[in-house]
Amino acid sequence: MRFASLGSGSEGNALLVEASEGASTTRILLDCGFSMREVERRLLARSVEASSLDAIVITHEHADHIGSALTLSRKHAIPLYMSWGTGQAVKGAAGADVRWCRSDVSLAIGAIELLPYTVPHDAREPLQFVFGDGQRRLGVLTDVGSATAHLIGVLGGCDALVLECNHDREMLAASKYPPSLRARIGGTYGHLANDTAAEILAALDRTRLQRVIAAHLSEQNNSPALATAALAAVLGTAAAEILVATQADGFGWQTL
Repeated sequence: MRFASLGSGSEGNALLVEASEGASTTRILLDCGFSMREVERRLLARSVEASSLDAIVITHEHADHIGSALTLSRKHAIPLYMSWGTGQAVKGAAGADVRWCRSDVSLAIGAIELLPYTVPHDAREPLQFVFGDGQRRLGVLTDVGSATAHLIGVLGGCDALVLECNHDREMLAASKYPPSLRARIGGTYGHLANDTAAEILAALDRTRLQRVIAAHLSEQNNSPALATAALAAVLGTAAAEILVATQADGFGWQTL
């Protein structure tokens, strides 16, 4: 199994996961938060045609995650997976092959098994996902305001983790954002601060963990140096060994 980010941040998110079984390859796009033309361009930069996707999976209805998902789904006849609540919040789904998924109910798409799990975020019915190919597990946790015992349990034992490090608390407090936006971002249903992300990482079963990637960094209220330092302190490694998913380029293929 391998995975790559097309971009991560408030301006758009998409993560590509691929697994092979014999001569067959399964490709899933988690979130599709850019214009269709931009998604297709970024996929080609990873040597993937949009028409080869087996599924698009949506975590929640915010524009930087759902973006052009409906348009891309219709254009290439790609099944589109989301929670029922997300579906109720999305407009214009006519003509798309929408399929429902629920927290803690696994689903198989080709060679990949997905485990959706619920997280606290200010959306209708947000889900995050663990991907598996029978041998390796990739956990994804972004767009979440606080830790729960459930998400810590679900993410334990993963081989790789894409983990939100959205903001530094001091930078957010000093930002020019209006108080209501600062409260939303830093609240229980907002986004993870670096220190909370580090606390989640410290609480996980990390016996199989090979790779941690910091994701969804705020360009105004965080820095790669602060995010990687927080995670590296938990892992007892150098900050340079923590990869960062950028808004402009995401990150290249990582193989498990």
